[in-house]
Amino acid sequence: MKKLLLATAATALVAGAAQAEDVKLGVLLGFTGPLESMSPSMAAGAEMAMKEVTDSGKFMGGSAVVPVRGDTTCIDAAAATATAERLITADGVKGIVGGMCSGETTASLQNVAMPNGIVMISPSATSPALSTIEDNGLFFRTSPSDARQGVVMTEIIMEHGIKEVAVTYTNNDYGKGLADSFQAAFEAAGGKVTINAAHDDGKADYAAEVGALASAGGQALVIAGYVDQGGSGILRGALDSGAFETFVFPDGMVGGALETNFGAELTGSFGQIPSSEGEGKDKFLELATAAGFDGTGVYSAEAYDAAALIMLAMASAGSTDAAAYKEKIMDVANAPGEPILPGELGKALELIAAGTDVDYVGATSVELIGSGESAGTFREIEFKDGKIETVRYR
Repeated sequence: MKKLLLATAATALVAGAAQAEDVKLGVLLGFTGPLESMSPSMAAGAEMAMKEVTDSGKFMGGSAVVPVRGDTTCIDAAAATATAERLITADGVKGIVGGMCSGETTASLQNVAMPNGIVMISPSATSPALSTIEDNGLFFRTSPSDARQGVVMTEIIMEHGIKEVAVTYTNNDYGKGLADSFQAAFEAAGGKVTINAAHDDGKADYAAEVGALASAGGQALVIAGYVDQGGSGILRGALDSGAFETFVFPDGMVGGALETNFGAELTGSFGQIPSSEGEGKDKFLELATAAGFDGTGVYSAEAYDAAALIMLAMASAGSTDAAAYKEKIMDVANAPGEPILPGELGKALELIAAGTDVDYVGATSVELIGSGESAGTFREIEFKDGKIETVRYR
């Protein structure tokens, strides 16, 4: 049962907010690198939540929330660590929305966030290893683990009547974690993985990798890669050589660049991304349209939710000190409490100040499990007439 703030709420808010001073939050994403096309809408989602809270005038004694962006490159752990260090020590952020990719998120968490006692909520780092990593209670994520995605992908492939696949994955924590989780689930369901091979990003030619995949064969090729990097290189090589006709795309490949660069060539191919449907998602999309960005962008809704959880937890704790508010994140994210949807963050702050529990549903039907990660739902997609179309949600 959550503890109510009751009569101490007003005093705590004044004490924790430093007399309505700006509260800075980091937005730590791969603004350059293999997923750079996804980052703008993700940042816009997080920053829309911050603006909503600021405009309410009800956060921490009237404090404004100021976003501070930092580039992780998504794949360079050293660059991500240096950027996280700058956000915390130079810019003075009190929490971080990020990182974006699993490897650099792990590096930033262990090398910077933990030593400095800063909360990180990632909207998109999905490696199963992050479920059990030592984090001092500072790390959360609004996207589900790839252990779950591996099972969902297996179900979708099997329903397409495909029993044998080749797998290629980007050579990092995300790629290997997803590929291994998928292979275990697929083989447990009676499927066969003909090859499970890594590829490196940044190469000009993927002929050798495509040749090995083609030799192994399979009814489809699963590409657990990045749409702005080697994943698309593999895809182009496989299409041009005729090695495969059907492709399966996990989350790192499902972006607007896939439509733009390949379009009708992918008719009949399919995949899945973490996503949800319902009133919360609909409201988020309306808000995003009004704010001038594409709310359907991959992980933009998860980024909105990550920022919202940090701010509501701060309000619940009456403090911007992570040591205090990290204990409130699971409380504000889960029942019991008054359900809170996008556009209702001001209402949530009023309820918290009055000592009333809130249950943040948000844009992605937030429910945090385990050590603080999303239980997760997925949007099944398929290419039709050169466009990504939604099949259903699971």
